[in-house]
Amino acid sequence: MADDKPSERRQVDEALGSTSSSRVHLDAGQDRLQALLDAVVDLSTDLDLRQVLRRIVDAACELANCRYGALGVLAPDGTVLAEFITHGITDEMRSQIGPLPRGHGVLGLLIKEPRPIRLPHIHDHPQSYGFPANHPPMESFLGVPIRVHDHVYGNLYLTEKVGAAEFTDLDEQIVVALAGAAGVAIDNARLYELTDRRRQWLQATTEISESLLGQVDRDDALRLIARKTREVSGCDVAAVLIENDVGDLVLEVAEGLEPAATESVRVSTNEPGLLADVLEQGVPMIVEDLAKEVYAGQSHVPVDVVRDLGYTALVPLNTPAGGVGVLLVSQRRETPQRVDGFDVELLATFANHVALALERVQAQADRDLVAVFEDRDRIARDLHDLVIQRLFATGLKIQGMVDPARRPDQAERLAALTDELDATIRDIRATIFELEYRPDRSDLRADIRDLAKEYASSFGFTPRVDLLGPVDSAVPIEVRPHVLAVVRETLSNAARHARANAVNVEVDVRGGRLSITVSDNGVGVGETTRESGLRNLRERAEALDGTLEILPITPHGTVARWMVPMGGGRLGVSAVQ
Repeated sequence: MADDKPSERRQVDEALGSTSSSRVHLDAGQDRLQALLDAVVDLSTDLDLRQVLRRIVDAACELANCRYGALGVLAPDGTVLAEFITHGITDEMRSQIGPLPRGHGVLGLLIKEPRPIRLPHIHDHPQSYGFPANHPPMESFLGVPIRVHDHVYGNLYLTEKVGAAEFTDLDEQIVVALAGAAGVAIDNARLYELTDRRRQWLQATTEISESLLGQVDRDDALRLIARKTREVSGCDVAAVLIENDVGDLVLEVAEGLEPAATESVRVSTNEPGLLADVLEQGVPMIVEDLAKEVYAGQSHVPVDVVRDLGYTALVPLNTPAGGVGVLLVSQRRETPQRVDGFDVELLATFANHVALALERVQAQADRDLVAVFEDRDRIARDLHDLVIQRLFATGLKIQGMVDPARRPDQAERLAALTDELDATIRDIRATIFELEYRPDRSDLRADIRDLAKEYASSFGFTPRVDLLGPVDSAVPIEVRPHVLAVVRETLSNAARHARANAVNVEVDVRGGRLSITVSDNGVGVGETTRESGLRNLRERAEALDGTLEILPITPHGTVARWMVPMGGGRLGVSAVQ
């Protein structure tokens, strides 16, 4: 019996040791479960999505007791990583490593097969892609997907287990549990972010609508729309393209782009392309990489404008009367933090309100323009009915005051006064024509006068210009270049050859014809060996079924008369009386 006591004592000691070891493991497990609960509670207290993602990575590394960790957020198409949030990698290390992973190798395996993966040596896996230069060494690996509802939002990647060669079963169970809680926290943060973003869009819509209720300049309105769109969307670039009368989309304003890159940008909607499709179909379009689409010939936007634009939303600006343009919202390709998907419904609602506001601004501008031209019409009627008639009556009275046979000296002075009144009447008539409405036309009267001023230095004086009839409203767009070319050529000939001290340019659009008469009091045409300038004038006239005459003036001088019909022929316009 005495011999049995030491054996019993040893059994008791071994039992006590085993119980003590079990208690240690139980205490350690309870500590890790408590740490997991603390991490879950910590995640639920934050509603900022970026902070939630950062806390998930930190908590996973702490719970699994590893050196490095990362959370890869999947792109909307679910095939690559759009974001990569790291733990244990310093900014200096990140800059030395280079571009962030996109989902190759073992990281990509977790994307294709969203289930937990645990490896003792990551290099031994056949899908291992290797590490770039300056990357810290990593052996053990644990990967766990994070699901939001039934959708895989991203993946947790943990490496370099501290104090052990590889991750344990318990590590995997704890990280899987954390990933489940992380999915709920991410969903809550996204819902809060969506609610807040909707509030911001509504606030921006209200602000734009209130701003456009009063008197506002169209360009200021477009700049306000682009600025608010960029601010609320959190993107790098916001641009507004408006359709003009010939079907081209004109880039009116672009927030976030250099002004030099956006000058005179026009995209034809008559040719196939992204913008034309958006405007024609009237529905928003999301483009993963706008620059790539442009380089592939899928859009006719100039390459310089979209060279570095990636993730992009193209939203039509629709009104009940039809589309008026496209709202472009885009991120630069190098932007590290990508927006969490465009809310197409919010963008479309915002764009519809913007389009209605723009339509109101245009209607307001049209009303103001109508008021201006109604006032001009009144002024023109007053000038014609009152001023011209009084001047004409005054001229008749002056002509009847003196008998030329008995008082020739007074008759000459009165004749001079009468000529001045006639010239004044012609100027007033020209002013009346200038008051007429000329939509989408250049100011031909001003162009002709400016052209005459250009030759002031050649002549030593400014040629006199008389514009008779509705020059701006009656001369077709396609004929205007001919008019300016004829005036320039005739003035150039007079400056080179005439040696005149008086030159007169008369453009007359009356009686169903357009005539340009340039006369001078110089030495005359004389003998010429070159007729290229006159030949050009004659060819221009013949192309429009017209004529050119070069005639001498007695006692000296030259007159050039270029005339084309306005009632038909190749001009194809009705006669203007």
